[in-house]
Amino acid sequence: MLTELHCHTNISDNNFTTEEIIKKAAEKNINILAITNHDTLSGLDEAIVLGEHYGITIIPGIEISAYDYINRKRVHILGYNIDLNSQEIKNLCNPMVCDRHKASVKMVNKIIDLGYKISLEDVKKYSSKTGIFKQHIMKALIDKGYTDNIYSSLYKELFHRGNGKVYVSLRYVDYRDAIKAIKNSGGICVLAHPGQMDNFSAIEEMVKVGLDGIEVYHPSHNKELEKESLSYAKKYNLVVTGGSDYHGFYSQHNYELGSKSLNKEDLFKFRLALGGVL
Repeated sequence: MLTELHCHTNISDNNFTTEEIIKKAAEKNINILAITNHDTLSGLDEAIVLGEHYGITIIPGIEISAYDYINRKRVHILGYNIDLNSQEIKNLCNPMVCDRHKASVKMVNKIIDLGYKISLEDVKKYSSKTGIFKQHIMKALIDKGYTDNIYSSLYKELFHRGNGKVYVSLRYVDYRDAIKAIKNSGGICVLAHPGQMDNFSAIEEMVKVGLDGIEVYHPSHNKELEKESLSYAKKYNLVVTGGSDYHGFYSQHNYELGSKSLNKEDLFKFRLALGGVL
């Protein structure tokens, strides 16, 4: 049985629509697919219906962009099997979605001021319900011939945190609030790719707040990071998950849907954590 537990659509920062993603998953014989767009529940009801049509079990999910204000590090929290109409999650995430879009518009205007011949409309044609992401800006720059890759040196030059030429900072939600919102919405919460953002030191505190699992298998994790993630999962009796973090054209890697599928034992424990709903 193939699983994909970390996947985005064009509702956030993938170029493929929800149906295109689900169709791709069906073509790859994926049985269980979690849609985990950034900071939004939008489109999950449609995904469930499409999943039934294509014969795939859809897990309604989310990836909340959060922050560890003690260790001063970004944290991504995955939520699975959450209430599609959770007002608590909407209240938590919607202001951040709006702020990110406003920050992106500011960055576009700064890029124009630097002399790049793009417009806000050039960028907006790639964005969707949750507004503009940096990847959308880069796609517009690619179209104009300024670079040939999303994550080229130009990306770093423009958007590097702290000293990028057009970088605009965002205030993210506290990871404690993200975990609590997911739990209060009937879901389970998983720490996404802890090796990518160096979140290992915060896991003990996250468990106290209600963390259920760790994303062990992820494109950013080499064997050493997988081993370290597994050790924390065992230490705190946490569910093990994995996913390709698929973003289509906007991906930072070449991993395809289903390439980080769970083994039988980890899938069984994940199902138990979800209450046996799969």
